[in-house]
Amino acid sequence: MIKHDCGVFGVYDHEDAARLAYFGLYAQQHRGQESAGIVTWDGETAHECKHMGLVPDVFGESDLQALSGRMAIGHVRYSTTGRSLGSNAQPFRVHFQGHDLVLAHNGNLVNAREMREDLEEEGAIFSTGNDTEIFLHLLVRALRHNNLPGAIKETCARVRGAYSLLVMVDGVMAAVRDPHGFHPLAFGYMDGSPVFASETCAFDLLEARFERSVRPGEILIVQDGDVRSEYLLEPLPKKPQQCIFELVYFARPDSCIFDEQVYLCRKKMGWNLAEESTPQADFIMPFPDSGIYPALGFAQRSGLPYEHAMIRNHYVGRTFIQPSQSMRSFGVRVKINPVREVIENKSICIIDDSIVRGTTMMTRVRKLRELGAREVHIRISSPPVKFPCHYGIDFSSRGELVAAKYDLEEIRRILDVDSLHYLSLQGLLASVKQPDHYCLACFDGKYPVPCEHCGDKYSLEGYCAGI
Repeated sequence: MIKHDCGVFGVYDHEDAARLAYFGLYAQQHRGQESAGIVTWDGETAHECKHMGLVPDVFGESDLQALSGRMAIGHVRYSTTGRSLGSNAQPFRVHFQGHDLVLAHNGNLVNAREMREDLEEEGAIFSTGNDTEIFLHLLVRALRHNNLPGAIKETCARVRGAYSLLVMVDGVMAAVRDPHGFHPLAFGYMDGSPVFASETCAFDLLEARFERSVRPGEILIVQDGDVRSEYLLEPLPKKPQQCIFELVYFARPDSCIFDEQVYLCRKKMGWNLAEESTPQADFIMPFPDSGIYPALGFAQRSGLPYEHAMIRNHYVGRTFIQPSQSMRSFGVRVKINPVREVIENKSICIIDDSIVRGTTMMTRVRKLRELGAREVHIRISSPPVKFPCHYGIDFSSRGELVAAKYDLEEIRRILDVDSLHYLSLQGLLASVKQPDHYCLACFDGKYPVPCEHCGDKYSLEGYCAGI
């Protein structure tokens, strides 16, 4: 499973701030399942609750009642930098000069190692392995001689990479999106109170009104009920470099991100995939849940019957008692189980959104063969993933990516399928409204922001040669 790093939620001046944050995080649980946290502000003191685990496991009724105040910031996390430890759970809170600074971060800094070394040279002491702590140190230094917007501008001038931030200092809240706009950040209103979230599905659950996306490079400052907009100091790129994998896989299909309805984008990807390559098959089937939406588009365009021959158990938790060694592939079977009678002696076309390492797909194809499938064809609604992501998505190192090591025919043989086709890059871009506004580095290796791995090896063409 590909993993994202996190989701954020914030609410300003609402009597049920902590409870709104809870449900805002609950709606975004797909963005991080390792830890969850909420910090509130009651006008004098910050209150926090954060632990490892899923949102319903971290917060009980007593926890929410103890989180008093009309301002709240929440966070769900999956680690891309920093180990899976309770100390890395966010939001982060520090106390300095009589003030509480609270920060939640979605993204990944590509100069984290460099910045950490520089700050340690200046005397900073780090208590976590999380790159979000870099923001805290920089902000504290900048707040000594700046107001919050000025401190944010000074801080962001020193970091590089992807960041969607929520910051809270006393009675002021700020939402920040990096100049390239890698990851989404939405702004809206709940009963007249400003709210922020990584995805609009959080607003839908709360029946909040979505106003607009925070723009790339924008700082939205909320103070005394007023919302004003400023921009980071550095020259902004001419075009955003939004993560297209948010649309391919990560975002919930009922969310609107990057001014796109995710559900419709995924259906369009499936439609374009069928235009490019429709096999002779008895029916198509998605692997739930990620393949469902492109499969709908594929079925509509191809005219092939749509079947759910694999059924997902939605009640499987994050952990379960491990079986004996003899129970092979238990982790796969406990989550997805086939309908045998639908599969036997059939030619099947599998629709999925991506293949990363290839191990999961191999296991599933093998099971279909064992159940008597006559032919197995695979259609993938995105191009081959050939390069790792430096901006907050947990792709493997390039050496572990199956498409980085093998060509199409070799992958087909490895998976033991009768045919294989990935959606072309042109087909993918034809599925979105503004195709020149997206980062495609995981497909083409052209990184908008050089990473620490590249160093002097970063080529003029934009390829990361250091990995």
